[in-house]
Amino acid sequence: MSDVVVRDSNGTELKDGDSVTLIKDLKVKGSSIVLKRGTLIRNIRLTDDPAEIDCRAEKVKDLVLRTEFVKKA
Repeated sequence: MSDVVVRDSNGTELKDGDSVTLIKDLKVKGSSIVLKRGTLIRNIRLTDDPAEIDCRAEKVKDLVLRTEFVKKA
């Protein structure tokens, strides 16, 4: 997995443990929760898919976000 480069919406490289900020309001599938633009997500984990990251938000335990909706904090 070290050869896969994961980039945020601005093209900045992301690594395990980075913090990211949402650039758009996102609805969480399967619930009525909306994550607001500007929400800080800490300690992300990279996945095998370079377009997705695993993370935890305040109200949502296990969450997969698309990298096109985040920027490095």
